[in-house]
Amino acid sequence: MSLTIYNVLAREKQVFTPIVDGQVMMYVCGPTVYDYSHLGHAKTYVSFDIVNKWLRYSGYKVRYVQNITDVGHLLDSGEDRILKRARQTRVEPMELVETYMREYFADMDALGVARPDISPRASAHVPEQIEMIQMLIAKGNAYESNGSVYFSVESDPDYGKLSGRRIEENEAGKRIAVREDKRHPMDFALWIKAEEKHILQWASPWGRGYPGWHIECSAMAVKYLGQTFDLHGGGIDNIFPHNECEIAQSECAHDAQFANYWMLTGSLNVDGVKMSKSLGNFVTIKDALKEYRPEALRFFISSGLYRTPADYSASALDAAAKGYERLNTAVRRVRDTLVRGDIKGDAATSGRLMDRLDQTRMQFTSAMNDDFNAPIALSVLFDLSKDMNSAIDAGNASRIVLEQASQVFKELGGDVLGVVRNETKAVANGNAEREAALIEMLLEMRLEARKAKDFARSDAIRDRLSKAGVVLEDGVKGTSWRIA
Repeated sequence: MSLTIYNVLAREKQVFTPIVDGQVMMYVCGPTVYDYSHLGHAKTYVSFDIVNKWLRYSGYKVRYVQNITDVGHLLDSGEDRILKRARQTRVEPMELVETYMREYFADMDALGVARPDISPRASAHVPEQIEMIQMLIAKGNAYESNGSVYFSVESDPDYGKLSGRRIEENEAGKRIAVREDKRHPMDFALWIKAEEKHILQWASPWGRGYPGWHIECSAMAVKYLGQTFDLHGGGIDNIFPHNECEIAQSECAHDAQFANYWMLTGSLNVDGVKMSKSLGNFVTIKDALKEYRPEALRFFISSGLYRTPADYSASALDAAAKGYERLNTAVRRVRDTLVRGDIKGDAATSGRLMDRLDQTRMQFTSAMNDDFNAPIALSVLFDLSKDMNSAIDAGNASRIVLEQASQVFKELGGDVLGVVRNETKAVANGNAEREAALIEMLLEMRLEARKAKDFARSDAIRDRLSKAGVVLEDGVKGTSWRIA
C-alpha cells in the first residue's frame, strides 16, 4: 500500500510522491524557547517523531529540519516573547534562550524523540532573512516604512490558500494592534525597526532592527531543503497567520511552490480549550515525567490520530499508562519466556504463528501508510499481544516464534511508535540462561523459606531480587518472575 498523507493544502488525502525518489525533505516549525515545554508541545513533536521514524523505517532517506525560534516571535501586544521573559527573569535574552533550548532537547530526549538532522536558530540566519526580504521588495511584494519592512498581502492573490481565510474576511486589529506605518491592516512584518534600547538588533539596509517571526522559517527551510521541498509540519494553531505567511513570502520570492504536503497536528485541549502558557492551563513535560513513564506519554499521544484534537486529563493519562503497561506486560512475557528457556511448540503451530507475525507487519504497515494512523497501528500490536499470551499459555510458542515476536514488538512498538520498552536487562546483558537459572534457584530457596514459615528470609529474597530489577508475582499456580 502506498503512503497517503492528509494534505491540509489540498484538504484531502493524497498519495505521497517525493520530489526525489526515496528521499524526503521535511521541515517542522520548532519551539520558541522562552520557558519549559508542556504536553501540548509533546503532542506535536512526538507525532512528527513517529512520522520521521516511519519514513526512515520504510526506507526513505530523510532530512529533518526543525528550527529554534530565539527572536522575533511577537505577542499580541507586539512585544518579543524572548525579551519579555528575559526582562522578567533578569537574564540576558540569549542566556534565556540557551537555558530553555537545552531544556527542550532534554525533554525530547526523555520522550525518546530523535533529534532533527538540522536545528537552525533564527538569530544565526539573519543574513538569509535579510536577503529574502530584499528579494520581496525587488519584486514588489514588500515595502519599507519608517525603518520596518512589511509584506503586502494584496500583492499575493493566493494569500489565505492554506487556512482558507481571505484578506477581506479578517478584521483589522482583531489579533494585533494595527500599526500606522502599514499600507493594509493585514500586512505582516518581515523586518522590525528596533528602538534604541532594544537588546536584540542587527544592521540592515533599512537601519538597525530584527526579523519578524514568519520570515525565519521560510529562509531556513529554503536554505537547507530547497525552494520547493516535500513536507512541512507544525501545529494547527499556527496555520494562521504563521504558516499562511510562510507560504506567501516564500512563493512570491521564488516563484515556486513552497512545500508539496502540509501536515498539521491537532491541539491538546484542557476542558475544550487549547493547552497554552498564556492561559496557564498547561502541564510541563518535566512534571508529567515525574508521574508517568515516557513510553506511557507516547502511548497517550499515539492513541489519537495526529491531526485530531486530544483532550488532556489525569484520568486520560492514567488510562494510557494502564494500556501501556498491559501491552508491555505481554512483551515482557515473550522475552522472559525466552530468557527462562521454558519453550515448547510443534512445527505446525509455529508455522501458523509465524504467519500471524507476517500478518501483524502487514496490518501495521497498512495503518501507518494510511496517513500515519498510530491508533490503528497500536490496536494491531494489542491483537498480537493477545495471540502471544494464548500461545504461551498453551505451550505452543517455539523459540523462533518468540524471537520473531520480540523483534516485531521492538521494531514496530519500540523503534517506530516508541511505546514498547527496550530489551530486558537480562536479555541485553550477560548470559541470559545463566541469569535465569540463578533466579530460579533463588525462587526455590524462597519457597523453602515460606514452607518453613521463615517469612523474614522469604521477604529478604524478594527484596533483593526487586533491587536487582526482578519482579515476583505470586499466584495460585506458583510464583512467576519478570525483569522490570
